[in-house]
Amino acid sequence: MHIDPKTNAAIDNYKLLTNLVVPRPIAWVTSQNLQGVVNLAPFSFFNAVGSDPLYLLISVGRNDDGSMKDTANNICAGGEFVVNMVTEDVLAAMNISAAAFPPDESELTAAGLNMAASMQVGVPRVAQSQVSMECKLHSQQALGAYTIFIGEVVMFHVADHLMGERMHVNGFAPIGRLGSPSYYCRTTDRFNLPRTTYAKWQEDAA
Repeated sequence: MHIDPKTNAAIDNYKLLTNLVVPRPIAWVTSQNLQGVVNLAPFSFFNAVGSDPLYLLISVGRNDDGSMKDTANNICAGGEFVVNMVTEDVLAAMNISAAAFPPDESELTAAGLNMAASMQVGVPRVAQSQVSMECKLHSQQALGAYTIFIGEVVMFHVADHLMGERMHVNGFAPIGRLGSPSYYCRTTDRFNLPRTTYAKWQEDAA
């Protein structure tokens, strides 16, 4: 089947894109407004985009009325945020935090979560998250109905039981986002495929 997105409604294109570009990691973002209220929300338009410097990207859509979401407003105002990763033990809490809470009510409290102080930014992280990355805003760009935020990672927090020798991370199994409306996946079924070289390919092809 050939599908021209120009002939589709935006919601149908969203369904296609999010069902085909899978699995996607989930950025469980803590941000803070000027009144000190900590917001927590999940975003699956998210990935790492550079390692020197360390950059990651999150893309935040707008509310149904066209206004900016709390996360976007908070990052614009404060220039800081924390990406907490979602594992199965906090999946139910992540689902609660996806609800449209008012700006003056913290999703962390509603989800029964605890805050932990960050070290390089003023925004706290989720204490129950096995992995958190403190970020300072590098740049932002409006992109249609979304705003892209590129953050520089200035501090990692990784649970001790995950860290092996030579910065190897072992046993980390974040939840992945699949298609809409509400499909997810586990990342526990894994295999190793060493990268080949051109010389090895030539040898095997001969």
